[in-house]
Amino acid sequence: MIKTGADYIESLRGRNLSVYLLGETIDEPVDHPIIRPSINAVAETYDLAVRSPELGTAVSPYTGERINRFLHIAESPEDLVMQNKMQRRLGQLTGTCFQRCVGMDALNSLHSVTFEIDEAHGTSYHKRFLEFVRMAQQQGFVIGGAMTDVKGDRSKAPHEQDDPDMFVRVSKRSDEGVYIRGAKAHQTGCINSHWMIVMPTLRLGPDDKEFAIIGALPVDADGITYLYGRQSCDTRAMEGGDIDAGNAKFSGQEAMVIFDDVFIPNRHIFMDGEYDFAAMLVERFTCYHRRSYVCKSGVGDALIGAAATIADYNGVEKASHIRDKLVEMTHLNETIYSTGIASSYQASEMKSGVYMNDDMIANVCKHHVTKMPYEIGRLAQDLAGGIMVTAPSGKELDHPEIGDLVRKYLQGRKEIAAEDRLRIVRLIENMTMGRNAVGYLTESMHGAGSPQAQRIQIARQMQLEFKKQLAKTLAGISAESSEEISDELSGYMEKVFASASRSPQNQARHACLSRDSEE
Repeated sequence: MIKTGADYIESLRGRNLSVYLLGETIDEPVDHPIIRPSINAVAETYDLAVRSPELGTAVSPYTGERINRFLHIAESPEDLVMQNKMQRRLGQLTGTCFQRCVGMDALNSLHSVTFEIDEAHGTSYHKRFLEFVRMAQQQGFVIGGAMTDVKGDRSKAPHEQDDPDMFVRVSKRSDEGVYIRGAKAHQTGCINSHWMIVMPTLRLGPDDKEFAIIGALPVDADGITYLYGRQSCDTRAMEGGDIDAGNAKFSGQEAMVIFDDVFIPNRHIFMDGEYDFAAMLVERFTCYHRRSYVCKSGVGDALIGAAATIADYNGVEKASHIRDKLVEMTHLNETIYSTGIASSYQASEMKSGVYMNDDMIANVCKHHVTKMPYEIGRLAQDLAGGIMVTAPSGKELDHPEIGDLVRKYLQGRKEIAAEDRLRIVRLIENMTMGRNAVGYLTESMHGAGSPQAQRIQIARQMQLEFKKQLAKTLAGISAESSEEISDELSGYMEKVFASASRSPQNQARHACLSRDSEE
């Protein structure tokens, strides 16, 4: 079983993956200087579990053993809250994307979806799925989730595409399983995973049955090619030294995954043709995943710390306008975290027994994430100053001819080494416009659906008629249907306080609010 970061790194060796980066094939991704920092970030998810088992692990109902929390199926709202706390901590420790949230959210969403497919169609997907989960937990694997298709002509459904490979599909069948073709884009940590779960990316119709496929396959399966994604300033990792990279140890990873008739055996197929459940899967996955973006609050903590540090190094930490900017950054960062964790606290039990967080607040969380990290990043750049993008390289510091001049003119407060000042501005550069801005900014915009996707979900759940009736009642306007509004109010309050009976802690937390609602 893979338990430590060292175990994990060793488990990735010798897999003979087909990986292309900068026009070359990569023989051993583990040792490539551009790829290795992303592997280190995943390794930290294992080491955190060793150092802080209450935070990074949970007891599995399927194995009876402690497992990494990224492989756990949520059995309560508290499990979902602990996921969020773990995500924030890992963001603080790595300053980047640690690449395991998609797999965690895929496992939890598939738990309920496979159960309900079986209920409707008499299939056995849920049993297969639980067997896969048990295996992954026993081995301690990293599971990746592959949802985003390349999509081709966005005005056309999958079956209408001129090239059917624009959406991953079943290309042929045998008695033992299916073969798939197509490509998945923007795949976070795919090369660093042991297994990936391929899922549909959107609502499907009756003519899209061959695209309604969910299956698990090892990342080193025959027929898979990986095209490693470029990141801003990524080649700094190949230049030597650890200053210019900003965050030399950790980074994220995205790649395009191309499937050329890749085989999935029957035992690892969790949907095959049940197109009417594709929308359910996408909506449940995005519900989990949009509140998983509390990870950005952990990265934000590191960036706020960097901004406060450069203010200190420059000798302006006591200036009122500096303090005000740090307060604003903190306010925005805590707003992200609070909405995500509130969504987890208001979880509901699904038919399968898994708990799913509140969808409305999850979408509010992710919508904040599409905006607030950009403002936090802007303020960090403001505090860093122009030196962030005009400083010489780290190699000049030790140059025999100009090293002393560089140190002389990069000096801030006299007791702070010029090298430390350069390191902190390079970290801010890395997080706001360099390599790790991929995960903190651009991925915050587009991951788990771009902003309009969240606005659509929020609009669906606004309950405007209910809220209009509340206002009319307060204003003394006759209710159109007092019975209807009473029923809707009861349903709303039942959802809000659904967790009140699940634990003594929740009972205490909601007691006074429940009394108010009854009045």
